Amino acid sequence: MYSILKMANTHLVISTVNELLRVPAKHIIYISSDGNYSNLLLQGGEMRMVTFQLGQIERMIAEQLPEVGKTFIRIGKSLIINVNNVFLINVSRQQLILVDNAQGRYTLSASKEALKALKEYIEKEGI
Repeated sequence: MYSILKMANTHLVISTVNELLRVPAKHIIYISSDGNYSNLLLQGGEMRMVTFQLGQIERMIAEQLPEVGKTFIRIGKSLIINVNNVFLINVSRQQLILVDNAQGRYTLSASKEALKALKEYIEKEGI
């Protein structure tokens, strides 16, 4: 007989007919839109393309990661970031720099409005 310990889910699971991707949420740096596909950038620089649109990924995060999922924020139409990886927000240059535990740096562009809202959110929430 097996004993099952119920724990908060900490992995995002993306399943298709041919593949199952199971990623620790904390290893996701950002998710970007690529038409009908999405690209997950993971710690260490690995990029994984999945056959889901960004909105579908956003719903998966909300459903599968009710606690940890709050660290993922949608920035504009084409980007979801892990707010724990924010290193620099430069509103005037429209620049966002994310870092990972392996000291990888990822520079992204976003609208001034989106970056200003992200900056205010982080300041308000004390993240």
